Amino acid sequence: MAVRLDEVDKAILRELISNARLSFREIARRIGVSTATVANKVRRMEEEGVIRGYTTIVDAEKLGYDIVAVIEVVISKGKVANVEEEIAKAPNVQAVYDVTGESDAIIVARFKSRAELSNFVKKLLSMEYVERTITHVVLNVKKEELFSRLLVD
Repeated sequence: MAVRLDEVDKAILRELISNARLSFREIARRIGVSTATVANKVRRMEEEGVIRGYTTIVDAEKLGYDIVAVIEVVISKGKVANVEEEIAKAPNVQAVYDVTGESDAIIVARFKSRAELSNFVKKLLSMEYVERTITHVVLNVKKEELFSRLLVD
């Protein structure tokens, strides 16, 4: 069920999305409400699961993970959830999506080399219930955001 957000909630979220290290005092100053209002609303949004946590956004390319792959996976015998859970454990996997269409899952993962990507795909293909994969290597990224301001506009 969707949580209803008022304009102050949305303003707070916009500020946190742009910089989660802002203090409640600074957020309050920027949006024109009291620090107590910000603290109470953030606490409520955390309790309701709107805010699930705070994190650091790392530039994967600067750490050598230059290869981004989008991998479609076809899974047999109704074992989609089990296989997806296993794939999700891999440290270089950024996302696992359960999808409709000809593929059962879509994986987004980053690699330091073609050899690392090749080994990953071979490991996928050796997994029980994985029938086949279709691997797409990303050539250029035009937009990549973890959190979109659109969600709170």
